Amino acid sequence: MNIQLPVLNSSDFASDQEVRWCPGCGDYSILAQMRKMLPSLGLPQEKIVFISGIGCSSRFPYYMNTYGMHSIHGRAPAFATGLKVSRPDLTVFVITGDGDALSIGGNHLMHCIRRNVDLNIVMFNNSIYGLTKGQYSPTSPQGHVTKSTPMGSVDYPLSPLSVAIGAEATFVARSIDFNTKHLGETLHRAAMHKGTSFVEVYQNCNVFNDGAWEYATNRDVKDDNLLVLEQGKPMIFAKDRDKGIRLNGLTPEVVSLGAGVTEDDLLFHDETAPSPHVAFMLSRMRHPEYPEPIGVFRNVQRPTLEVQIAEQVDLAKQRPGAGDLQKMFEAGETWEVEETGA
Repeated sequence: MNIQLPVLNSSDFASDQEVRWCPGCGDYSILAQMRKMLPSLGLPQEKIVFISGIGCSSRFPYYMNTYGMHSIHGRAPAFATGLKVSRPDLTVFVITGDGDALSIGGNHLMHCIRRNVDLNIVMFNNSIYGLTKGQYSPTSPQGHVTKSTPMGSVDYPLSPLSVAIGAEATFVARSIDFNTKHLGETLHRAAMHKGTSFVEVYQNCNVFNDGAWEYATNRDVKDDNLLVLEQGKPMIFAKDRDKGIRLNGLTPEVVSLGAGVTEDDLLFHDETAPSPHVAFMLSRMRHPEYPEPIGVFRNVQRPTLEVQIAEQVDLAKQRPGAGDLQKMFEAGETWEVEETGA
């Protein structure tokens, strides 16, 4: 018998909780696009779970009318892995921030990605610790002055996408809170992927790091500073679409079209390439030397952790047969302790 599921809309995924982020925070945009995207998956609310760690972004589960868990700092990937392995029928999202995911949570994030658990990890990157009031984070640029680095950070920042690709992620993408259409499409593609999807979202913290992504959001300059990746198409950018990326040996270089340079000379994007080398190279392209890529960097298929574990369990059952807990308790040498009088 076919059961007709009710048609859901974005408001069905809004909880009754007051959304409490700072006015103007980029988190509102990500929340709105997630709610708009979820109905397209055709899933009932009880089949969707949001798990978060600690940080401003980690309030997310409260604002979604689905199941969810607000877990502990950096451990959301571990909680989500356990849930997905035990309940592979659920669609699980991990909501995290650059501090939560890449500092205390770095080890959990890396191993979740390499195991290719069928999870959707969305990392809000504002290059600051917002919840704890403005300390520098693992993605803060070198020299960044914050409350914890009054003379400027001496740390070299992490590239989240480079970390993900280095851990053999099967789906890697980047979007921007300001670009709502692109963000919604990217979240949908991530949700449809079988395996770990990792999406970095440039998100503005207008209180402690306002304007960190101004070069990528300002209407007057963003076209010259962003490279929108499109599958099978040449890497062209700029307001007049007159610049592109080509390879000079193993090094990407910016060229102007014309004067002997055509689209055929440019690098063509292939997110499905088996080798991660070009995707990793793209993850290293940073403003202002290069336009920063947004879109899907890598999209390949590999067996997922929960499927392989289920196959092993089935194989283990086939050899000796299904287990009998009571029989196991009574197996081997047993004895009975009798009560004796005092």
